[in-house]
Amino acid sequence: MTTVDLGDFGDGTRVVHGGHPEPEAGAPLLPGPVFAAPYHLGENGPSGDFYGRAGNPTWRGLESAIGELDGGHCVLLPSGMAAISTVLRSVLRAGDKLVLPSDGYYASRQLVSDELTELGLDVREIPTPGPWTDEVFEGARLVLLETPSNPGGDVCDIAELAERAHAAGALLAVDNTTATPLGQRPLELGADIVIASDTKALSGHSDILLGHVSVRDEELANRLLRARSLSGAIPGPFETWLAHRSMGTLDLRLSRQAENAAALVDALADHPAVTGLRWPGWSQDPAHELASRQMRRFGGVFRFELADADAVQSFIAKSRLVVAATSFGGLHSTADRRAQWGDPVPEGFLRFSAGCENPQDLVQDVLQALS
Repeated sequence: MTTVDLGDFGDGTRVVHGGHPEPEAGAPLLPGPVFAAPYHLGENGPSGDFYGRAGNPTWRGLESAIGELDGGHCVLLPSGMAAISTVLRSVLRAGDKLVLPSDGYYASRQLVSDELTELGLDVREIPTPGPWTDEVFEGARLVLLETPSNPGGDVCDIAELAERAHAAGALLAVDNTTATPLGQRPLELGADIVIASDTKALSGHSDILLGHVSVRDEELANRLLRARSLSGAIPGPFETWLAHRSMGTLDLRLSRQAENAAALVDALADHPAVTGLRWPGWSQDPAHELASRQMRRFGGVFRFELADADAVQSFIAKSRLVVAATSFGGLHSTADRRAQWGDPVPEGFLRFSAGCENPQDLVQDVLQALS
């Protein structure tokens, strides 16, 4: 399939047109999903798609779009955790040293401790802000970053850590879920691998599970494709098609979410019930200067703390617009009390995902719910 050449177009144009075929009279603007399992082989055997686990044109359309945004070769997976597990199993071998964020997504650490113990990995957990001493990188095979971190919102310097990882002979991977490809491009900053849960902002409608990995190295991309096919960890064509359709509004959704996050952070900055307020886009955030250098734009995810779990429950009950949900990046504003999932945070810690509601309505609702 020949896709539209987007050249140096802006974000809005690229998410609307990315991965779509060249215009053809009588053809739909967005081709429908392909559900085939077997394909016609032809007289001389396979000359393209031959079996649904190995390839699908619906996947390739979205992979083309996301890969263009990330600046690399994109491989779709059925969830963010499938993306992380595929990278770890493809890159690591018995006895390798792995560096993980101690304050990042908890399931990544659980996967390593519960499922990859048979590899005898030397695992070192480091908070996103560091300290990133030379000993952290010594002997490492893979360094995984998550910036901004989930759920804390801390930031680390991708370019600096990529250079140090490479000097030690390690690959550097970045979980870019919170930032999205429009907010941050780790491959351009020196990372080797980008991982994301597209369940979140990229698809943005809270109705599908999807993930992806993007890499600069074609050989590694082929290794990931082979791992996907052999493991059977493949995305559904319909979910892929929905994500491609939904990605067309990513630029618009991120803009409104960031606008809402900025308005809420401003309203909560001096609120007596709120402590621990963090958002990389806030000028008073300790990570703002670094985030401003390496991020292209800020999203709608921020964090704050209320007194305890009961205060969170009261806040959710009083709100008309904010619901409790353990995801982020969707149209609806959500709040997630992260301690209930085992994150090492206070009982009243909230990860807040600003949605696409009217900013004034959302601010008024949150303030009355805290009163």
